Amino acid sequence: MVTGASSGIGTALARRLAGQGYDLLLVARRADRLAALATELRETYRVGVDVRPVDLADRTARDALATELAGRDIAVLCANAGFSSCGHLRDHDPAQLAREVEVNVVAVHQLATAVLPGMLARDRGGILVTGSTAGEQPVPMAATYGATKAFLNSFSQALHEELRGTGVRCTLLAPGPVRTELYDVAGVPGIRKHRWLRWLTPDQVAAAGLAGLAANRREVVPGVVAKAQAWSGRHLPRWLLFPAMRRSVLPLLVPGGRRPEPRDGVLS
Repeated sequence: MVTGASSGIGTALARRLAGQGYDLLLVARRADRLAALATELRETYRVGVDVRPVDLADRTARDALATELAGRDIAVLCANAGFSSCGHLRDHDPAQLAREVEVNVVAVHQLATAVLPGMLARDRGGILVTGSTAGEQPVPMAATYGATKAFLNSFSQALHEELRGTGVRCTLLAPGPVRTELYDVAGVPGIRKHRWLRWLTPDQVAAAGLAGLAANRREVVPGVVAKAQAWSGRHLPRWLLFPAMRRSVLPLLVPGGRRPEPRDGVLS
């Protein structure tokens, strides 16, 4: 199962899993994109593909999905869906920030706890959680996003240790700069002009994550820049790091704070 499968890393994960012969359950909000991807995967890889157009911020819809998952034999859960918000917290719609927490945090926790008992009963399975290097430190100008990723980074690594000695694995995928729609949704599309960030493609990140899960690694941080970001987030003093982060985001914000609606599968 892949959440946020309609674009970016989620689409890449779905293609790679289909290439490995897995039947798929794809989850995202955009039904048209899910249908197109499902057709592509069925025709290219001859695998079974089910789609669930679900808004993971909708608790009722999410509860129904979790109930379904608890009764299915899910071999691999790729908890990938999420979105970001950038800028001053005071400038954001509180309801939209609450949606961000629901999708990035609550949905991942709920779906993981739905599939885990079945995996443990079968003594096999894997959970790949897409966190971020943004979760390695508080992120001024993306306070909510950074905090949600801090939860995921902590949760998935702790679960990895809890599962030691079982046939079930959990791996944190913590990418840095990836060419996805995340930055459009966050309101900082201009950040992609920074070539020094050495952007990775969604497929490169998906490949690294799935390889790490297969090897039962606790954490995968793909790319030199991401590794540098993770190290600096953990070790640089906050008085030095925070002003630099703030100055890097402010000039890139969309004028007037206009941001497109959040979409699935656009996180890093």
